[in-house]
Amino acid sequence: MNNMEKTYTLSVLVDNEPGVLSQVSRMFTRKGYNIESLAVGTTHDPTISRITIEIKTTKDKAELTCNQVRKLLPVHSVKLLSRDEAIKRELLMIKLATKDSLERNEIMQIANIFRASVIDVSTSSITLAVIGDAEKNAAIESLLEHCRIMELVRTGIVALERGTATIDEDTKEKGEFDYGKNVL
Repeated sequence: MNNMEKTYTLSVLVDNEPGVLSQVSRMFTRKGYNIESLAVGTTHDPTISRITIEIKTTKDKAELTCNQVRKLLPVHSVKLLSRDEAIKRELLMIKLATKDSLERNEIMQIANIFRASVIDVSTSSITLAVIGDAEKNAAIESLLEHCRIMELVRTGIVALERGTATIDEDTKEKGEFDYGKNVL
């Protein structure tokens, strides 16, 4: 049994309809998990959304949680993403107060090092957008701590598996999602 707590990433395909996110997140609440990161968006199929959830737990509990989420009716597929086989990214937006062009230039040099985009500039502020893994975003945030941070927001992790592996599974019974549809 693996009792060491780590961060685990679950990728979940669900019906894109009202109440589904609430249903999935309630399951985590009932189990006593704090969701470390949560991101939701539609897929290439507008009727399906992908939920990416990060939780801190043991491997055994993470696998058990996947099985429990898989049983929820609006869930099409669940995959526990391995750290080595997943590409993870998040968006960080940070607005910094600046007093002069010298300070703005210093911030833009740091932004260039991290391949951040300058998305807004005024005489008294500059706003950056950084897309990267959590460690990269934490590093630029740390480097900019000496500046006057006005606002900061992080989206949460989104993730895909490397190579040709996908989240699609054949674990649900055929026809399980055909309620209300004419099945021949």
